Amino acid sequence: MNAFTVYPNHIDSSNFELQSYLDRIHFIGDVHLNIGSISKMMQCQLFSIPFENLDVQDRKTISLVGDDIVDKIIGRKRGGYCYEVNGLFALALQKIGVPYIFVAARPLITPVENPRTHMAIIATIENEEYLIDLGFGGDGIREPLKLSSFESEEKQGSETFSLMKTADNEYLLKSLINNEWRHLYSFNLHPQRWIDFKPANYFNSTHADSFFVQNLLVVLQNPLGKKILFRGFIKSIANGKTESYSFEENEYDNILAMEFNLKRM
Repeated sequence: MNAFTVYPNHIDSSNFELQSYLDRIHFIGDVHLNIGSISKMMQCQLFSIPFENLDVQDRKTISLVGDDIVDKIIGRKRGGYCYEVNGLFALALQKIGVPYIFVAARPLITPVENPRTHMAIIATIENEEYLIDLGFGGDGIREPLKLSSFESEEKQGSETFSLMKTADNEYLLKSLINNEWRHLYSFNLHPQRWIDFKPANYFNSTHADSFFVQNLLVVLQNPLGKKILFRGFIKSIANGKTESYSFEENEYDNILAMEFNLKRM
């Protein structure tokens, strides 16, 4: 009988330390294996670590090596896009003993059909399955979303989300934006290995058709809403109200530092 190697579904890292992670996200107190504690950990990360694609814009390689993600986000206090910020959260789930899988999601926010280039997490917490996603830019969920609650509306801060089942038995995540339900992405529960996201990461970080190659996007959530930098504008959303202003290209670095605590490094 031929021997073969079974590769893990999880992400490997030798330099991830739970306390360093908790310090980075300003988490105070003990971490417990319940939905309240995991929700708090997710929100602390969203409020401390921005979604950003500065390295893509600077034509740098986006590494999916666990040690590189830890060094970038914890060591150098940067952010990242979906594979990086969700990968970091997955490392925290692994460390505290929460079972999870990665799933590949199909973004639905553009009129053209997209491949499954987005990555999210399904975690089992207190015998319930939850969608966890810290990496969908300005429209993503802010707390774990229970999979069994499909067809219901869930308020998360001033935002409202809903899951539904499609005719082909996939999950569809929607958000209520300007009183209109908009599709965000769809996914199924087929587990993906970490290595499976290498082609999508390469496309998102290098291809001319990639949204992230075409646009600089930085998002930082906060208890009242979020701040978004996109196409020469800063948009601040607080309690459902939006304010925005434009800025010049020579102001980028100062705005990144002042509004998002980021340096291009």
